[in-house]
Amino acid sequence: MTILEAARALRARQVSAEELTRASLARIGALDGRLRAFITLTGESALEEARRADRELARGGDRGLLHGIPVAVKDVYATRGVRTTCGSKIFADYVPDFDAAVVERLRAAGAVLVGKTNMHELAYGITSTNPHYGTVRNPWNLERIPGGSSGGSAAAVAAGMVFMAMGSDTGGSIRIPASYCGTVGLKPTFGRVSRYGVLPLDFSLDHMGPIARCVRDAAVVLNALAGYDPRDETSSRRPVEDYLPPENSSLEGLRVGRPENFFFENAAAEAVAAVEEALAQGRRLGASIVPVRVPDVAAMNNVSRIILMAEAAAVMEPYMARREDFGPDVRLLLEQGRLLSATDYIQAQRLRRMMRDEFGRLWRQVDCLITPTTPAGAPRIGQKTVEINGRAEDVRLVATRFVRAINMMGWPALSMPCGTDGEGLPLGLQIIGPPFREARILRVAAALEDALPRPPWPAL
Repeated sequence: MTILEAARALRARQVSAEELTRASLARIGALDGRLRAFITLTGESALEEARRADRELARGGDRGLLHGIPVAVKDVYATRGVRTTCGSKIFADYVPDFDAAVVERLRAAGAVLVGKTNMHELAYGITSTNPHYGTVRNPWNLERIPGGSSGGSAAAVAAGMVFMAMGSDTGGSIRIPASYCGTVGLKPTFGRVSRYGVLPLDFSLDHMGPIARCVRDAAVVLNALAGYDPRDETSSRRPVEDYLPPENSSLEGLRVGRPENFFFENAAAEAVAAVEEALAQGRRLGASIVPVRVPDVAAMNNVSRIILMAEAAAVMEPYMARREDFGPDVRLLLEQGRLLSATDYIQAQRLRRMMRDEFGRLWRQVDCLITPTTPAGAPRIGQKTVEINGRAEDVRLVATRFVRAINMMGWPALSMPCGTDGEGLPLGLQIIGPPFREARILRVAAALEDALPRPPWPAL
C-alpha cells in the first residue's frame, strides 16, 4: 500500500490511523531482529499520535495526505525527548529538547512517527554496517548491504515497515540505498528542505529528502517539507510548487539527456540495459532522447571527496580525542580529512564553482538527464571490491560513482527502481534536473513508473 492508497482508505473509513500504526509496529517487531533497520522505536507515542489523527479526521480536520500515515526518520534528525544518535557512540546519549524542522513539518502534516532508523555511523559511508547499532541488511537478500548511509530508512520502506522514511544525502546517501533496496529516493535541491536540527556531516553537501515506495509518495512528502526556514542559513526563499505529478503524466516535448560518456561506460551490462529500456519507454511517451557529452565527472567526484573529507573533519574536530569511540572506517576518513591543507580545500571550492558552471550549460540542451543510479546491484556485506566489466573496484567508489558529483552541484536528483539484475537484486535509474526543478523530475519519474513493470516487493 502506498501513502496515496492509505490516505484514500483513511478518508473512506476503511482503515484507521491506529490500525495502520499497529500494523507498522507489528511488522517492525517481526522483521527488525533480522534487518536491524531501526535504532529507536517510539511505539507508545506513535499510537497516541495515531489516535489523535483519527479523532481529527473524524471531525473533518484534514491536514493533508500524510495525516495518520506511519513514517520514520533517519537518526540524524533531532526529535524532542527521543535520543538522536547519528548512528554513533559519540551521540549515544544525546536527547534533544527540540524537533528538527523536517520533524516539525511532518508532525504538522499529521504524520505518525514510529521511530528512528539505523544508518552508517555519522552518515559517513555506503554500507550501513554499523559497529555500534548493528549491521543493516537488505530485505531483498539478507547477505547484501542496503546501501548507505540511509540504509535503515531504505530497508524499512522496502520491507513494508513504514510508508516513508527520511534520509540524508551528502554523496549519494539517499539514492544509493534507494537503488539497492528497490525504493524511490529523492534528493531535493540544496536549500529546498531545511537542515535545521540535523546532525551535520558536511556544511555544504548535506541534503535532506524522503525514501518512499513510489514516486508520487515522495512528491507528497516534498509538498509537506519544502519551503524557507530562517533557522537554516542555506534555506532558499524560492517559492515552492505543487510537486505531486498528475495521473497519466505526459513527457511530450521534454528533452531527456542521455550521456554519451562516463555514466554508461562504467556500469554493468544489466544496469545499462535496464536504463536503456527506460529511455526507450520515455521516447514512446513523447520525450526526445538527446545524446549529450557531460564534463569530467570523475574529476568532479575527486573534488567532491576533498570537500567532504575536509568539512567532515571540521565538523567532528571537537570529538577527535575520543578515537576509540569511532568505528575504524569512519575514524580513518576523519583522520585523512585532518591531513588536507587549506590550499587543497580552497582549490577544491574554486574548481567546484567552475565545474558547476560548465555542467550547468547542459540545461540549455536538455530538461533533465537520465543515468543509472549505481553501476550494479547491492554488494555482499563485508565485500571490499566489486567487479564491473571484468575490473575489480573499491565498493565505496563504485557505489558513489554516479551520484556524488550531483551533491557538489546542489541539484535535485531522484533514484527509482529500474528492473533487477541476474540475481534478482534491484537496479536503479537516476533522474537529474536543473536547480529547483523537482516538479519536473518527479513528473518524468512518475510517467516512467506508470509505464515500466515493477518487480514484486521482497518476500520476508
